[in-house]
Amino acid sequence: MAAMRSAANNAAALFAVAAVICLVAGGTAVSAFNYAEALDKALLFFEAQRSGKLPPGQRVTWRGDSALTDGSTDHTDLAGGYYDAGDNVKFGLPMAFTVTMLSWSAAEFGDALSRAGELETARAAVRWGADYLLKAAAHAPAALYVQVGDPYQDHRCWERPEDMDTPRSVYKVTPEKPGSDVAGETAAALAAASIVFRGCDPAYSAKLLQTARKVFDFADRYRGSYSDSLSSVACPFYCSYSGYNDELLWAAAWLHLATLAAGKTTGAGAGGNSSAADAYLSYIYANGHTLGAEQDDFTFSWDDKRVGTKVLLAKSFLLHAGGAGHNPQPPASSSAASLQLYKAHADIYVCSLIPGAAGFQASQYTPGGLLFKEGDSNMQYVTSTSFLLLAYAKYLSAAGATASCSGGSAVPPAALVAVAKRQVDYILGANPAATSYMVGFGARFPRHVHHRGASLPSVRDHPARIGCDEGFRYMHAAEPDANVLVGAVVGGPDGGDGFTDSRDNYAQTEPSTYTNAPLVGALAFLAGGRRH
Repeated sequence: MAAMRSAANNAAALFAVAAVICLVAGGTAVSAFNYAEALDKALLFFEAQRSGKLPPGQRVTWRGDSALTDGSTDHTDLAGGYYDAGDNVKFGLPMAFTVTMLSWSAAEFGDALSRAGELETARAAVRWGADYLLKAAAHAPAALYVQVGDPYQDHRCWERPEDMDTPRSVYKVTPEKPGSDVAGETAAALAAASIVFRGCDPAYSAKLLQTARKVFDFADRYRGSYSDSLSSVACPFYCSYSGYNDELLWAAAWLHLATLAAGKTTGAGAGGNSSAADAYLSYIYANGHTLGAEQDDFTFSWDDKRVGTKVLLAKSFLLHAGGAGHNPQPPASSSAASLQLYKAHADIYVCSLIPGAAGFQASQYTPGGLLFKEGDSNMQYVTSTSFLLLAYAKYLSAAGATASCSGGSAVPPAALVAVAKRQVDYILGANPAATSYMVGFGARFPRHVHHRGASLPSVRDHPARIGCDEGFRYMHAAEPDANVLVGAVVGGPDGGDGFTDSRDNYAQTEPSTYTNAPLVGALAFLAGGRRH
């Protein structure tokens, strides 16, 4: 009977891989892409999004210093960080998620980044955001700063960051006006970043982890959503629609892994700093049910971390189980057995994405093969999904495991890699329009990006100030962008693979840091030539 089940599983796995191959073959045929070039450009985009005093070696030379006095209205220093998209506001929730995903990319695919010569560039991108988050958390637990800039006033103007004169109001969450969602994500970002710097800058890493613990305690002790506490400025821009439970579980997972990493580096026992790490693991066991461990969700974004947490904790299960074959078993008398639940739900997510697998949801894909979740900035879901598939493929491969779909069918890591590669290739030009949705990559790409700095002439080329209203003539102009926003991945096509290259079409032409951040990891994987 066991042999029959094994044969059935193998047949199902082969069918899944064959179905994926058919899906890939169904796309526009192109030569192999230069993933290393795309990786370099994806990282370059973050330099265009920098706020504050630009560093020596800034490669995006059409940008200048901006927002140098951020925080001064509240007698604090909040200069630095990233503008999230095409405007000039610094939104804390998506910025923190950006740092988390850049950190996960660097921590998980650091070897591939190193082989591509991009590891230091990726670390610099992480540090730029993490430095700002440390400033934002400097007053915790009394306060956590979560936003700089009045979004309504900002959106009434079309100005270069270097010129902006809209109010740089600051917004914070406090014990009286909590924000467990944005605080939880900030804690996750700082913890994940601490892993990136553990081997190369241990003092900085320790500071990041110490601050992450403090911010997590604040998020957990004073529970509430920042969408309620700061509804007038958080919404409708970055409302926490999923609530804050997902961020608390996500942050606890990152703190568990970061604390283990810290212990291993400092030599605190063979298993790392086990007592502190186990405290976060105990938190996960005790609170997982109420925080969404058993909830299935099929998107991963700056708002909803549920499936990302499942993949992250499935890694812990697979590493502890060390299972060979299709069905790794948890070790006897090990608390890691409790993490098996997360692998089961990670598998459900994966099975929904793999053609031919039981549970596959074909309606998620456009006729041209693009994963499509929603009309506004859909590429953020494409890049985050691609990252999760590749990270999970790595974990499964290391454990000699597969994803288990309903009916006992098994999906091998290679099938996950194939689907993720197809999505990345679509972004880079293997699509019905034969256009790259990464600006500056390939011969054909968007030329009218919904981005203030890119559309307006640079201060270098036009030293005179361009005022709030005057800028709109550039926004609505038919001419291509004055500055090519190299590496930016735009919102992308609609559910029918249609795309209109217009600055007025923000849903399709606006880029974001949280779209590029997971793509860094995916491109590193593909550029590194790893096979799983």
